[in-house]
Amino acid sequence: MSNYKSILVGVLFITACTNNEKSGSFIQGKTEKEQIAVVGKIAGRIQTIKVSQGDFVHRGDTLAILDIPEVEAKRAQAAGAVTSASAQYQMAQRGATANQLKQLNAKKKALEEQYGFARKSLGRMEAMVRDSLIAQQQYDEVFAKYQGAQAQLIAVDAEIADVQHGVRKEQQTMALGQQDRAEGALQEVRVAEKERYIIAPQDMTIETITLKVGELALPGYTLFNGTLDNSTYFRFTVPESQLKNYNKGANIEVTVPYKGDLKIAGFIKNIKQIGAYANIATAYPDYDIQDPLYEITIYPKEPISAKEILNKTTVTIKK
Repeated sequence: MSNYKSILVGVLFITACTNNEKSGSFIQGKTEKEQIAVVGKIAGRIQTIKVSQGDFVHRGDTLAILDIPEVEAKRAQAAGAVTSASAQYQMAQRGATANQLKQLNAKKKALEEQYGFARKSLGRMEAMVRDSLIAQQQYDEVFAKYQGAQAQLIAVDAEIADVQHGVRKEQQTMALGQQDRAEGALQEVRVAEKERYIIAPQDMTIETITLKVGELALPGYTLFNGTLDNSTYFRFTVPESQLKNYNKGANIEVTVPYKGDLKIAGFIKNIKQIGAYANIATAYPDYDIQDPLYEITIYPKEPISAKEILNKTTVTIKK
């Protein structure tokens, strides 16, 4: 039994040494894909979800439809406001109706008769006051009536002119502004109606769907997460002591273990310092914690060659 234990310990020791030697010859990293979040702009309940996780969708495809009852009520209200404002503007342009113009003309005719009588009476009074046949006060009373009749006739002429040429320009401008405001409110409702439809902003693969039918979607809340097509890249973390082995723009080969050690030809796109261990991509780092860390980003030379590699899977490069 003692000999058996010794043999077993030896085998384990040799295996561990072999694995350490093997793992020491490469650096592990992670597959990454450019991600995109699709959010809603207005509040509403999920009425329909038209995609499933894993589906590939094209830009412009409908992902979900929101139920927003308030939009329909606001649309009817805005449409009524537009109708009312348009009628007011047309009235301001056209002025009074034909019947109102007829009434004003009749009023003018009566005032013209009053004015004509007052003018004749004043003419007679002028001769009589010159001959001292009447008192000056009587003449003044007739003159006042003449002036009143004249003023009323001038006023009705001005009313008729306004009717015939439309109301004042300022009133027309005000009516037009009210019409524009009502049409703007209606346009806002139409935009909100379009926002009921959650649309894919780019070609993408749906990774997660955060809500279910019937749940409330708030403005700015992420409804779908997806990855962009042909956006796969690889991320590795190396200490400064190993940085001399990697140069920006250099060609490098990435191995994908779960794909049967598939080889992907790539190039180093970027090298940047990272400030926290929480950001590292390499599994089981064996370097000093005081050693500054750098992130190496590697892009495949042919993006389509990495299209089928799953996100967050382990990849390796040689040290």
